[in-house]
Amino acid sequence: MEQKIKKTAGPPYGVLAVLIIGAFIAFLNNTLLNIALPSIMTDLKIDPSTGQWLITGFMLVNGILIPLSAFLIQKFSVRQLFLAAMLLFTLGTVLAGFAHAFPLLLSGRMIQASGSAIMMPLLMNVMLTSFPVEKRGLAMGVFGLVLMFAPAIGPTLSGWIIEHYDWRMLFHFVTPIAILVVLLGFFLLKDKKGKVDIHLDFLSVVLSSVGFGGILYGFSSAGKEGWDSPQVYGTLAVGLISLVTFILRQLRQERPLLNFQIYKYPMFALSSAISMVVTMAMFSGMLLLPIYVQNIRGISPIDAGLMLLPGAILMAIMMPITGKLFDKFGGRALAIIGLAITVITSYLLSKLTLETTYTHLIIIYTIRMFGFSMVNMPITTNGLNQLPARFYPHGTAMNNTMSQVSGAIGTALLVTVMTTRAKTHATEIVEAAKKVVPNPSLKVTEAMKLKMQHQIEMQALLEGINDAFFVSVFIAGLALVLALFIKRAKQAEDPGEVKPSAHKVKTKLAEN
Repeated sequence: MEQKIKKTAGPPYGVLAVLIIGAFIAFLNNTLLNIALPSIMTDLKIDPSTGQWLITGFMLVNGILIPLSAFLIQKFSVRQLFLAAMLLFTLGTVLAGFAHAFPLLLSGRMIQASGSAIMMPLLMNVMLTSFPVEKRGLAMGVFGLVLMFAPAIGPTLSGWIIEHYDWRMLFHFVTPIAILVVLLGFFLLKDKKGKVDIHLDFLSVVLSSVGFGGILYGFSSAGKEGWDSPQVYGTLAVGLISLVTFILRQLRQERPLLNFQIYKYPMFALSSAISMVVTMAMFSGMLLLPIYVQNIRGISPIDAGLMLLPGAILMAIMMPITGKLFDKFGGRALAIIGLAITVITSYLLSKLTLETTYTHLIIIYTIRMFGFSMVNMPITTNGLNQLPARFYPHGTAMNNTMSQVSGAIGTALLVTVMTTRAKTHATEIVEAAKKVVPNPSLKVTEAMKLKMQHQIEMQALLEGINDAFFVSVFIAGLALVLALFIKRAKQAEDPGEVKPSAHKVKTKLAEN
């Protein structure tokens, strides 16, 4: 009897290995595509705003489906969900790999997204239910190490493939690995029964989809269309109204699709807020640096990828180390140190010039990623640790949904700052140039005009990027202030759960 209990309580390492490999492939595919966008736009003869839908569409599908993950995790077994997710992801990858027109490529990406949306919440839920609180930091750190390996190799691998092969090779490269993961899941995962008998509230699904989808689409469109566009404020208004209605409906339901009562646990609420702000700050580097190095400095895709490589590798290495430190010291000290580093490096990145060296960029970006490595996983784990076991699916779903929303908000905010300030700086540069021109009637050739216009555009864009990075200093500063209030979380008592069944519920969630 004792042996049986011990075996059941042990972490399911085989299940975790299969899930982590699946999540890694999905994560790797996303990092491969970012560098490839210019090549795809040229080959399919589409403009940047159309090409951006390959990213925006993926994000929209994630934002719509991730809130459903809490219901799906409780309703279906790990095996059923994993195989369905990987089959959808594989199908989307195959379609995208053979796409010779943009609609088919976009369809493939959105099918991919419908599969990958469930992967992260599913994996995090199994991690939470498989390890005791005192060992979760290290476990989540090892999980982070594996996942961070994807952005570590993704940009460089993508740059190399684009320079030597057609962009479709990015999808052909992933396809056989995805098929292998499906086979591993089919043979290694056990289809256990006994999931919670709950029913899907379709009105909640509609409200959630319109709410989160509208907000994500509105913020994603703001950078291009402008905040005064009816397309932007119209979709944001519809999204906000739907989201408020969705929240009110969830609070009245006995078994909500997404349980907002988890925000009554203070450390989860605080960690969720910090994670959202940190995600917005992170997007400054992910969004602005590639524009700077490729558009302004003319650095090749593979060199741009190599520039990000040391930072990504260091972040991956630090994940299990910060996990171990979290288990020993808690998340507060780690978050404060990491966010202080983020504030300083964000400020340094707001001082870019046309002569900033490649080495300087690598050093600053690497130190910045070192700072981020001390924040994300410890903060998330600390917040989830406070939740009773039955709220784990809702906590992981909420965290991943808020990550999508904050990413969209951060992107919209930073792009808006960059573009509006670039226009202002361009006007200022032209006015300043007029004052120093000795003879306005002097003949200027067309070639000279084009050269001056290009120089003005590049200088204005550079200043706009610097201003956007300066805004990210204050965003990271807000996260630093919030981090001062972090306390080590202990699992709260769940008044809605009978104590003797607590272990049973936890075991069910882990093993199914």
